[in-house]
Amino acid sequence: MKTLTVISGKGGTGKTSLVASFASFFNNKVMVDCDVDAANLHLLLHPEIKKSFNFKGGKLPIIDKDKCSQCGRCIEVCQFDAIDKDFRVDPLSCEGCSLCARICPEKAIKMEEKITGYWYISDTKYGPLVHARLGIGEGNSGKLVTQVRNTAEEVAQEKGLNLIIIDGSPGIGCPVVASLTGADLALIVTEPTLSGVSDLERIGGVCDHFGIQWVVCINKFDINLDNTKRIEKECYLHGVQVVGKIPFDTSFIEALVRGKSLAEYSTSKTTQQIKDMWNRIFNILNSKNV
Repeated sequence: MKTLTVISGKGGTGKTSLVASFASFFNNKVMVDCDVDAANLHLLLHPEIKKSFNFKGGKLPIIDKDKCSQCGRCIEVCQFDAIDKDFRVDPLSCEGCSLCARICPEKAIKMEEKITGYWYISDTKYGPLVHARLGIGEGNSGKLVTQVRNTAEEVAQEKGLNLIIIDGSPGIGCPVVASLTGADLALIVTEPTLSGVSDLERIGGVCDHFGIQWVVCINKFDINLDNTKRIEKECYLHGVQVVGKIPFDTSFIEALVRGKSLAEYSTSKTTQQIKDMWNRIFNILNSKNV
């Protein structure tokens, strides 16, 4: 079983659009959306949810009014102003640090696990999709990513599928590390802007740190050819392959408006370039170097 993780140093590079197109090029796979903080792959794959599960990634203080003496110590120590004067807890403000429960002289506060999100096993016309939705402002997204990834591996083993394609989170934080862990190959999607160049260096460094082979796709490469050449030069100096250069194409927008991937929407030259890039990635995944 091989795992491809598609990531980007910043949001908005077209990562999910490319992943959605990849879904139509290969059948024997599981799709995974690990961008749990802002999941959107389902908007293009239109899944039918088969199983739904609660995710408990944090704790919330529960105040026992019968035991509470209303001494106000919990209000004083709460750095997030999550407890009001009537000793009610605001779940959106509370960070679940449990300090209030520790200092309560009456032991009237108990920390209880709360549901902070949901994860799903779904079917799409391109095969199974494992995805999730984290609640607004909730933490432990890395833990939820790990849950989603482990479930995807179980689905792949159960169905005899030999490839997992992960739509990872942007940036270099905890959910990105969780998306990358154990991957056979990472595809970094970047764009020829100063921010894109800088963020590519950062996320490439994360891959190097964890010993994960990575390749690059330059999306909208023709909007700044000087920066494109700069990215190609840096990749060459570091022995990293640029597997694809995708031009700026308004068909991407038209496809998104219709809730489709570009591969599903159009048979244009750009679609063929994405397919050629996929073939290069697939060959790398199946090479002896991975």
